[in-house]
Amino acid sequence: MPRFSVANMHGIHAILYALFDDQEKLDRSAMRRQVEVCLEVGVHGMAALGLATEVSKLTDAERRTVMDWVAEDTGGRVPLSLTIFGASVAEQIAQVRHAEGVGADWLILQPPMVGQYGAAEYIRFFGRVAEATDLPVAIQNAPAFMGRGLSSSEISDLVRQHPNIQLVKGEGPVVDIAGLVEATDGKLPIFNGRAGLEMLDNLRIGCRGLILAPDCIDYAVAAYDSFQAGDEDVALETYRKMLPAVVSTMQGLENLLCYGKRLFALRSRMTIHDRGPVLRPNAAGLAMIERFAADLGPLRRGVQTRAQILRNN
Repeated sequence: MPRFSVANMHGIHAILYALFDDQEKLDRSAMRRQVEVCLEVGVHGMAALGLATEVSKLTDAERRTVMDWVAEDTGGRVPLSLTIFGASVAEQIAQVRHAEGVGADWLILQPPMVGQYGAAEYIRFFGRVAEATDLPVAIQNAPAFMGRGLSSSEISDLVRQHPNIQLVKGEGPVVDIAGLVEATDGKLPIFNGRAGLEMLDNLRIGCRGLILAPDCIDYAVAAYDSFQAGDEDVALETYRKMLPAVVSTMQGLENLLCYGKRLFALRSRMTIHDRGPVLRPNAAGLAMIERFAADLGPLRRGVQTRAQILRNN
C-alpha cells in the first residue's frame, strides 16, 4: 500500500535525470547525489524513469536498477512515483511489479512507443495495465513529445472506466490543461511538466503541482510555496528569476537533456557524461548555461528574491 494518499499529492516533484559515468554506465554515486540535492531543496515528491530520465535508452535491467536506487535514496521521505515504460502490456506489468516491490507510492504509465493507434486502443492498453495493480496510477499525456496522446474527453472516459487511474501527468500548455480540468470537473489531480513553463498559471487553473527536472527546482519550490502561502507577488518574482533558463532549456526534449542536465550539474558541482545518441553541446549553448548558473547560484533551499531580501532587512 502507498504511504501517501492521492488526496495529499501536491507541489513540485523532481523527475530525475539519468546520470552516466565516462563509460556511459549509470553512475550510482551521481544518482544518489541528485536525489539528495532534490530533497535538500524541499521537493514535495520524487519521480524517475520519465522522459528526462532517458528511459528509452535504458535496458529493462537498468530501469529496475533505477527504481531500486531512487527508492533507497528517497527513503519514504516524500511520495515516490515511477514511470512504467514498455512496448506491451506484459512488459509494463512486469515493470509495475518491480515498482510495487521497491515501495512506489504511485505509477505513471507511458503509452507504448511502437506503432500509431487510435484512442480506443490506448485506452484499452492503459486500462489493462492499471487493472494489474492496486497502486494509484497516472497516465502520461505528452503528445508533443511522444507523438501519442489522448484528448481531454478521452482521458475523462478512461478515468471513469478504471477507478485507480487517479492522476494525469500532463505535458501541455495551460490552455490545453484547462480543457482537461473542465472535462474532469476539476476532480482529477493533474501535474504538468514542460520544465515549468507557465508554472503559476498552471497552479491558477487548478493543477496540483508540476513534475520538473532538477536544474531550477529550488526556485520552483520557493515559487510554489509562496503561491500557496498567498504571496503571489513573491511567487512571480521568484518564478521570473528561473524563467530565462526554463525557456532556453525547454526548446525540445533533446535540448533539455543536453543543456538542462548541464545547468543542473553546474549548480550542484557535478560532471555530466552523455550516453549516445545525444545532442552534443556547442560553445554558444555552454556559455549561455554558464551565465544562467552564475545568475541562479548553487542549488539550495530557501532561495530569496531581491524583494524578499529588502523586506527582511
